[in-house]
Amino acid sequence: MTASLVKSDPQLRTLTDPDITLQDVIKSLPKECFKQNAVKAWTGAIINVLMVALGYVAIVNSPWYLLPLAWIFTGTALTGFFVIGHDAGHRSFAKKRWVNDVVGHLFMMPLIYPFHCWRILHNFHHTHTNELDVDNAWRPFDGAEYESLDPVIRTVYELIRGYFWWVGSIVHWANLHFNWTTFDEKDKGDVKLSIGVVVVFAAIAFPTLIYFTGIWGFVKFWLIPWMVYHFWMSTFTIVHHTASDIPFQPTEVWNAAEAQLVGSVHCKYPGWVEFLCHDINVHIPHHVSTAIPSYNLRMAHQSLKDNWGQYVYEREFNWALMKEISEECHLYDSEKAYRSFKDHRAAKRD
Repeated sequence: MTASLVKSDPQLRTLTDPDITLQDVIKSLPKECFKQNAVKAWTGAIINVLMVALGYVAIVNSPWYLLPLAWIFTGTALTGFFVIGHDAGHRSFAKKRWVNDVVGHLFMMPLIYPFHCWRILHNFHHTHTNELDVDNAWRPFDGAEYESLDPVIRTVYELIRGYFWWVGSIVHWANLHFNWTTFDEKDKGDVKLSIGVVVVFAAIAFPTLIYFTGIWGFVKFWLIPWMVYHFWMSTFTIVHHTASDIPFQPTEVWNAAEAQLVGSVHCKYPGWVEFLCHDINVHIPHHVSTAIPSYNLRMAHQSLKDNWGQYVYEREFNWALMKEISEECHLYDSEKAYRSFKDHRAAKRD
């Protein structure tokens, strides 16, 4: 299986061979990649619970000058909770649907993330990855859409597409996951259940926490670790499909194989982050097939490198990467993939 990478503009990564399909890529993966292992799944979940517990022990016992380290560790471990719920949402944690639903609700509940709401919206993202005007995750506005925004919304967009990317997932969470009227009728029962679960949890847990520890206790034990979780959530999700050489495509030319294989990014993070977050950064095989459990992602990634190596996009999490995304990847450009706010304003003046 061979194909060529388009570099008509030095930035763009696209496929030219129309015969390549996503099924071609999936069929190239070893069958072992799709095999669920209950021992691995539950061991990962138990270790994750222990890591979160360890983090809270550190928060309780740390002097003030070590609290930031305890918060970072705990928030990162809580990100692992989300990833376990993520596997459950894709039905790759367990074979029985009800087990996945229970696990998904339990692990996402402390993050106040309605499980079914997220599951439905996230599956939509997988179906329409990097499809312009359709994808619901980090889709860039074009210049005209940007100019038509209310000034307040435009400012928010500028912030989260810039150096405040790390709060982007909070906006996504609050804006899309709590309004059941936007979901299909067939899903509204599940959606209302998940919203009810997190509302009841918050209504009990938050007042109890404040009663025993005060407002500072709420900030110390929940809010700051939750913000650390959203730092990683925002960072992982924007890096997964955003780079100055990865274009979003209009529906009429969008191609599933291109979007999932070429339009997804494998990013290397510090080992402790990858461990606590169950290899969520090994993202290309996950977009090739959501049926691959998190503990098999590295095996699948190696297979993709062996068979489709010219398309496997690998980056490293560092300041240069986030600077590129924050300064260049702002608005959709049909020729260059992205246009920065600076270039957009300069073009308006000309």
